[in-house]
Amino acid sequence: MVNTILSYLKELPKDYIVMIVAALPVSELRGAIPLALSFGMSLSKAFWLSVLGNCIIVAPALFLFKPITDVLRKFKIWSRFFDWVFERTRKNSDVIQRYEALGLAIFVAIPLPITGAWSGVIAASLFKIRFRYAFMAIVAGIIFAGFVVSSLCALGILSWKAVTA
Repeated sequence: MVNTILSYLKELPKDYIVMIVAALPVSELRGAIPLALSFGMSLSKAFWLSVLGNCIIVAPALFLFKPITDVLRKFKIWSRFFDWVFERTRKNSDVIQRYEALGLAIFVAIPLPITGAWSGVIAASLFKIRFRYAFMAIVAGIIFAGFVVSSLCALGILSWKAVTA
């Protein structure tokens, strides 16, 4: 899916592509950092562009998630989709329920497919974590996840080919 999106973005500067990929829920910075490195960017540039791209969506998503889902849930197909998303988030969010904002930061920081900024926004909405705490926790989680993913890339454990395989 990310490769399809990249084909539409190929005319943009590489910096913008990395930031857009980092903002997407299907890849976030877990895909953006290896992508940036495959473009030949330095590790520090890859890290900061990916973190910035992933952080850009947090504030608008926190403000807009609930109103948008409330409207969309009036349609059966969206209602089923959000029920599935919410249930999946609840199953994987024991740490959030126990530690609230700190748990949210830990949840976002774990670089796995079901965690990240987008899942953090959903969890913050589900567990009614106040905006300022949710925002700071999600950004902290993004930065920590960026360090983890950057380290895995630097060690040769993670690459763009591994992400898209």
